[in-house]
Amino acid sequence: MGRLSTLFLIAMLGGSVAAQQPPLPIIDVHLHAEAADAQGPPPLGMCTPLPDMIGDSTRPWPVVFMEAFKKPSCKDPVWSPMSDDALMNETLSVMRRRNIYGIVNGSMKFVQQWRQADPQRVIPAIQFELSPNSPSVEEIARLHENKDIAVFGEIANQYIGVVPSDPSFEPYLAMAERRGLPIGIHIGTGPPGAPYLFPKYRASLHSALLLEEVLVRHPKLRIYVMHAGWPMLDDMLAVMWAHPQVYVDTGAIDYALPRAEFHRYLQRIVEAGFGKRVMFGSDQMVWPGVIERAIASIESAAFLSDGQKRDILYNNAARFLQLSEQDVARHHGR
Repeated sequence: MGRLSTLFLIAMLGGSVAAQQPPLPIIDVHLHAEAADAQGPPPLGMCTPLPDMIGDSTRPWPVVFMEAFKKPSCKDPVWSPMSDDALMNETLSVMRRRNIYGIVNGSMKFVQQWRQADPQRVIPAIQFELSPNSPSVEEIARLHENKDIAVFGEIANQYIGVVPSDPSFEPYLAMAERRGLPIGIHIGTGPPGAPYLFPKYRASLHSALLLEEVLVRHPKLRIYVMHAGWPMLDDMLAVMWAHPQVYVDTGAIDYALPRAEFHRYLQRIVEAGFGKRVMFGSDQMVWPGVIERAIASIESAAFLSDGQKRDILYNNAARFLQLSEQDVARHHGR
């Protein structure tokens, strides 16, 4: 009886120690630090997946679009927080609970606030769109030199109709290649009805083939395609085959699309042989609750092995970011 009691105690203690271990780490390469009203006056309800938003000629699209978030049609929408602090704190809470380290982009004001709140988990980045008020090449380089940013992106030039190879963006690409500064570029889906919210946005700019001249001119550029070029899969596969330095992230498509569609898209990329270059991204904007729904879309993929899931959720991003052995060990609690 004494021996059985001892074994039982050991088992119980072992279980207690195991329960205290943090979950395996995740790197989210696509997070936003924004104001709570950046997507419209809160609260806003996000349905996952997004419903089919049907437009007509009687009402302006921005009105129809906003109504879908004010009066979500699903039973379990993710609601956005009411204040900037609540948005930051709820997002960081998810990151700590799920052991997430995130590339957080946005205005430097918000990125710095989030980084100060949790310097271990926030990998700073900067959102960028070409305009007369954009930071100069020298300013971006200085931010990188001072370790204020580790990633240049999200580069959102698609929203203003500017292709990656536009001459006005070329100096930024040359600087990023020269400095070894990784970039994340929006190529793929925007919100439903994007051209009617952003007049110069075009669906034709979803094609990853638009990156090809950039990649040839800058073969040492460390680059990942946000949203994995959805839905132009063949274009994305062609670029990944021709340019082995290109990675993709799963931002937004892993919760905004119907699960079956996202899985079909991801499965094609992995079965084409590119599973080592897919990185998890949530594209969390003002809805912290979408992060875990996005993770679930990877964890529930029956066509992925456990090793492939770990690659997508952590290993591939660790390689892309060139994390040190010490950083990887720290993320794993070693």
